[in-house]
This record gives sequence, structure tokens and C-alpha cells, in this order.
Amino acid sequence: MAWETISYWYAWCVLCCECSYPDVQVDNRDSSAPKVSPEDAIKLCDRNFGVGGDGVIFAMPGTQGCDYSMRIYNSDGSEPEMCGNGIRCMARFVARLEGTLEPRSYKIHTLAGTIIPELRPDGQVAVDMGPPTLKGAEVPTKLPVNADGAVVKQPLVVDGRTWLVTCVSMGNPHCVTFGEQDAKGVIKHVNKLPLEKIGPLFEHHEVFPARTNTEFIQVLSDTHLRMRVWERGAGPTLACGTGACAVVVAAVLEGRAQRRCVVDLPGGPLEIEWKEANNHVYMTGPAKPVFSGIAYLD
Repeated sequence: MAWETISYWYAWCVLCCECSYPDVQVDNRDSSAPKVSPEDAIKLCDRNFGVGGDGVIFAMPGTQGCDYSMRIYNSDGSEPEMCGNGIRCMARFVARLEGTLEPRSYKIHTLAGTIIPELRPDGQVAVDMGPPTLKGAEVPTKLPVNADGAVVKQPLVVDGRTWLVTCVSMGNPHCVTFGEQDAKGVIKHVNKLPLEKIGPLFEHHEVFPARTNTEFIQVLSDTHLRMRVWERGAGPTLACGTGACAVVVAAVLEGRAQRRCVVDLPGGPLEIEWKEANNHVYMTGPAKPVFSGIAYLD
């Protein structure tokens, strides 16, 4: 039995605790092994009998020249490569642990490579998410590829319907769809989609050997998108930073949007830019603490 201090952080700047889903951040700076097991992570993420969250994030000692390392367990105990919203929260978390209020950036090692979040004076956190991976085999997906090796607007049958999908990896796999192939071909009201029904069918589809996150998009304008997401290992969430990045990349590839967009998620908006100059995707949004506490792990 052990007592571990954890902090509970929102990935969004909201007014009440019902507005968005947070991650549990663990001060793991004194060990290169997670202090919480996958089984205990499931318990901590339970919203009825635990702290409640989409995942547990560990702020660990840095490796490979980085300031810190990041490990994550999803709410189902699985381990993803990284988390876009979570790394914004982690940057705020370690700044608080260090007792610094000054704007600064951190180099954080993740299973998806080095990610650099920057704390800005206005309270926003900007993250250089690096370049997207578009090669189908590297996403990974078994869907057919175009001449460039990318999966863009490919038909995928899910639940008896044909969806046109574009696949992108932001260090973790994403399947982005702007609508079905039939009728007008565009999702008009993403909020009406039966996400709990179709989300698992996308995640576990045979064409995604590592499973996949899935984003369903409504185009409001060429600089404004609305998104709902089914996250691999977490289910329907109100926030997915890597997903929002993948969505803008997919929208550009399909000719639906410009390279700089606001992406509305149920938990709040994110600013995403896919810069042509260096091929990197940048995500900007807020993060704030909810509370700090001690969890008893049996």
C-alpha cells in the first residue's frame, strides 16, 4: 500500500467541472518507472469510484537531452504514444512543481518523439507537435494509398455505411472523416452522430492494426471546423489535441480548409496551424489546475 500525491488538471479553460474531461498528472520526477500500474490507472480514471479522467500522465526524469519524459496510461489501462492535450497540462504541471511563473518552453520526451510545449504570458500553451506522418503503412493502416503513399478520401465500410476517410499520425493513429459517401457526402450535424455505437467499430476495424482514434468533422468555414472524437483506449472524450491537429492536416489534404484553423471540440476550441515552411503542426490552447490531492492506492 502506498500514498502518492497526484494533481488533477483540465486540458481546457472552463468555468465548471462538467465542461471538459481532465487528466490526472503524477509527480514522477524521482523515478523512471511509473508509480501507478495500468490497473490502478483504470481505478483512478473511474468517474464514480476514482478521481475521474481520460488518463494518467507521469512527469518523469528527462532522457535523450530532454527536460522531462512523459508516459501515459489511458482510462482502459492501455498506453498511447502521447497526448496533445495532456502535454499542455504537463507543461503547466511541471512549471508549478518547479515554482516558476515565467513564460518558458520544455523539451519533453514521449514515445512519439520529442515534443516542445511553450508556456505563454497570456496563459496559453503552444505546442510544436512536429510533422504529421501521412504514409499509410506508418500511420498504420491497411487502406489503399495514393501516389504519394497517403490515405486520402478512401472509402471505408463501417456499420453498413461507406465513409470517406483520411488517415494521419501525429505520433498516434487518426482516422478523419468529413461524412459518408452517399447523400451529400458531408456530415451536417456531428453532434447527432451515435458516437458510442460507431466509435468502437472504427477503433477496432481490421484496417487499423494498432487500432485508431476517429474524428468526425463538420466544416463551418475554411478556417473553422467542428469535431467530435472517439479516442483509442478512452472512448468519447471532450478533448483530443492530436486529433485536432490530424483534422486540420486532413482538411487541407482534402481541400476543405486552410492551414490555420480554429477547431471546436465539446470541451472548447483549439487553434491549429500546419505550417508549410517546416511541415510542423502547432497547437495552442489553455490548461489550468483543478485541484491537488492524495490518492490511496491499494
